[in-house]
Amino acid sequence: MAKNKDVVTIEIAGKDWEKALDKAFKKKVKEVKVDGFRKGSVPKNIYIEKFGIESLYMDAANDVVQDAYTKALQDSKVEPVIEPAIDVKEINEEKVVFEITITGKPEVKLGDYKNLKVKKEDVEVSKEEVDHEIEHLREQFAEIRVKEDGKVEDGDTAVIDFKGTVDGKELEGGSGENFPLEIGSHTFIPGFEEGVLGMKVGEEKDLHLKFPEDYVKDLAGKEVVFHVTLNEIKTRILPDIDEDFFKDLGYDKVTNQDELVIEVEKVIKDRKTQDADDRFLEEVLKNASENMEVDLPEEIIDDEVHRMMHQFESQLKMQGLTLDQYMEFTKMSHEDFHKNMEPEAIKRIKYRYLIEAVAEKEKIEVTDEEAEKDADEMAKNYGISKEELVNAFGGMDVLKYDSKMRKTLNFLKENN
Repeated sequence: MAKNKDVVTIEIAGKDWEKALDKAFKKKVKEVKVDGFRKGSVPKNIYIEKFGIESLYMDAANDVVQDAYTKALQDSKVEPVIEPAIDVKEINEEKVVFEITITGKPEVKLGDYKNLKVKKEDVEVSKEEVDHEIEHLREQFAEIRVKEDGKVEDGDTAVIDFKGTVDGKELEGGSGENFPLEIGSHTFIPGFEEGVLGMKVGEEKDLHLKFPEDYVKDLAGKEVVFHVTLNEIKTRILPDIDEDFFKDLGYDKVTNQDELVIEVEKVIKDRKTQDADDRFLEEVLKNASENMEVDLPEEIIDDEVHRMMHQFESQLKMQGLTLDQYMEFTKMSHEDFHKNMEPEAIKRIKYRYLIEAVAEKEKIEVTDEEAEKDADEMAKNYGISKEELVNAFGGMDVLKYDSKMRKTLNFLKENN
């Protein structure tokens, strides 16, 4: 067996098992009805005669499994890195036998991790980038106004009523009232927005279009007629580049366009520098992990994949979706999804073990004072209390571990 694995057999028998069976009976008897007895008052011998003692086994096993688990950890020399696997090998009236497989951290043999000759990108910011960013900022603070006269132009929002018909029948889901259609958003099928361009308020129009060949099966390639009525035109008015605009951006010290250019250039450079720094570190970790030797058990990979799946599921919930709905949309099975996540899971595990091994070899430590200082700074950056931050991390020990990992990452950046 691998050095990082241990199988511990734990037997619960005698009075301990009798006690567990009796506790299971007291729970079960409240749930059953036997003629001639009030609910919950069936004698144990009558219950066993009717339902069999086997009906108590799993509840009793669940009652003693934590003690078995605790004893297995005490008896094993392996420190678990994932939840141990628990298997009931034997269960009867006399005893229950658990086989508990404990998986620890695999042996890591570091290769080269310093002086890897990874080139860090030079960061430059062009005039075009600055101009584009300023226009993007103006778009964010654009004022929406109703266009009293004129026609629909590119970039306008046309507020329309529309009704679609296919083969003379109303298209299911193909109608709407006061729908805000932004021209240029490509919300509808090709040709729709082009047909709305140039319309005036109050104008009605039939758009003779065709669904794309790669559209939903029942409509792909079919001709459709949309009857459109234009109710209102809204246009975006970009703000002037003046002091009011600077204040909206939060640049209180900026007084003119030249100063705005300097400030925006700095923001873009900081962002690009951080991106380049992230790519540099990623390349260092990739090369160093490829130089490292570690044999990852399947159980550890599965555990990381499941953690990633739960994280992904939480992200989906924030978007109002379930994992099953996502699977249905993507035509993917849980097995396919699991398999697709494995490469990223393996990478994450290798990086984690690499950083831990480097920290150990280079004797990188974080004092309690350093951890407290990190917690203060992080809480300030997140705008929460230190207590809230520590709770979010799961305790000061976890936060201290995180500080140690970040300190090690800085070491790797400085030595490559």
